[in-house]
Parts: sequence; C-alpha cells; structure tokens
Amino acid sequence: MGSRQDLVAAAAKVMREQGYAHATTKAIAQAAGYSEALLYKHFRDKTALFLAVLSEELPALGATAAHLTRHAADASLEQNLTELAGTALEFYRASFPISVSIFSSRDLLRTHRAALDTGHGPDQPIVLVETYLRAEAELGRIPAHADLGAAARLLLGACFQQAFLDSFEDTDSGTAVAARLAKTLIAGLR
Repeated sequence: MGSRQDLVAAAAKVMREQGYAHATTKAIAQAAGYSEALLYKHFRDKTALFLAVLSEELPALGATAAHLTRHAADASLEQNLTELAGTALEFYRASFPISVSIFSSRDLLRTHRAALDTGHGPDQPIVLVETYLRAEAELGRIPAHADLGAAARLLLGACFQQAFLDSFEDTDSGTAVAARLAKTLIAGLR
C-alpha cells in the first residue's frame, strides 16, 4: 500500500474507535506511521479524509446502486432490492460508529456540513437509490406512478434504523432483514 491508502485505512480504524469528533489528524497520521504533514499533502482536512474513508473503506453503497442501475434487468426486482438493502445495512453498520460523533456538537456539525463538497452529503444514497428505482420503473417492474423518492427514503431509513440497533446491541442482523425489507418495499410499491 501507498501512504495515501495507509492513511485512509488508519483513519477508518481511528474513527471507528474514537468517532469522527475525537479522531485527530495527528492521531491518524501516527496510526499510519506517517507525519501529520504528509497527511495534509494527501488531504486538505479531516472532512476530506472522512469522505475517503466512506468511499474507500466501507461497503460500497454507491457502487452497488450504480451497478444495479446499469444492470437492473440482470436479476429480479426482489434480488436487486435485497442486494441493495444488504449493502446499505453493511454501509450504515460500518459508518455509524464513525459518523455519529459529528452530531456531538452543533458547532462540529455546522463545520462538517460547511466543509462538505456538493454531492457528498448524506442525501447522496437517497439520490442513488432513487435513480436505481427509476431504472426498475423503466423496465416496468415498478408502477410509473410510484413515489420513488419516498421508496428510497423508506428503504434507506429502515436500513439506517437497523444499523443503529445493531450498533447499539453489538449484533449483526444479517441478510434476512435485507430480504424482508425488499419484499415489504415491493409490496408497498405495487
């Protein structure tokens, strides 16, 4: 691995253990075995490093949604939604311990929100899932009149809630929940 990859991996570890709020760039650089100056050669700030952790070290929710959008016809609606829900559960379970501390202070949340580039906020999974659902509607597997934005929010909200419960209880609900969510969403869409 190169220094950038080492820093992202160390950031994921430190942020999981300490949360975003308490993970300092100095501690991350030390955990990776590099100087803080080198960290800043790769990342402009801790928010950029956090975004790298989300996209490179956690289950690829965006990549799964994009793949399913391009290849929706390759599997059934239920299989696709189960895969999507499973990835969302994994993503939220992995990211919850990291990102929850952003809400520990209004100032930290405000600073983090201001540092985010457009297109990197927590609304992006909704946009990606809604885009995938639109592909399913174009295939005729979801009614054209369905509220795809609401469906995306329902699916991801349920996944987020389950991830919260799993994190709180230190459990892993597994793939059965993903299948149940997919079946329920399909029933609601019809």
